[in-house]
Amino acid sequence: MVLTQKETAALKDLQTQEQSCIEKYTRYSQEAKDPQLKELFKELSSEEQKHYQSLGQALNGQVPSVDCNDTKGRDYQPKAYYTPNDNSPEKRTDQFLVTDCIGTEKLVSGEYNNDVFIFGNSDIRKLLADIQIEEQNHAEMLWKYKTTNGMA
Repeated sequence: MVLTQKETAALKDLQTQEQSCIEKYTRYSQEAKDPQLKELFKELSSEEQKHYQSLGQALNGQVPSVDCNDTKGRDYQPKAYYTPNDNSPEKRTDQFLVTDCIGTEKLVSGEYNNDVFIFGNSDIRKLLADIQIEEQNHAEMLWKYKTTNGMA
């Protein structure tokens, strides 16, 4: 498989986005106050690392197989750590972190939506579509955490 210059640039740009997400989730896992949120950020960082590696494989001509059927967002059921009336600095910090990450996931998901049409190779399009679904699931998990904890 030979990638065009435009395809190569798109994959490298997506890797840059994934690297930024890895760093954000790693930092936020250290800043979060709720232990459950810390774990969620660690999990999402790990998943973003897998995305980064999958894009690297595609750059090297080996596209990993995907199933495009991720249910993590649907199945995620966080437990409330904060009460709706809690206005503590800890809750406000966690609310900021979650809200920021939801915005990031929306932006990254949009990048995948736009870039999928650059590629002629159907396996790469499937990979990008699968990653986009996973990014949407990340946003859903974060939203569920936010609503369960009276932050929305």
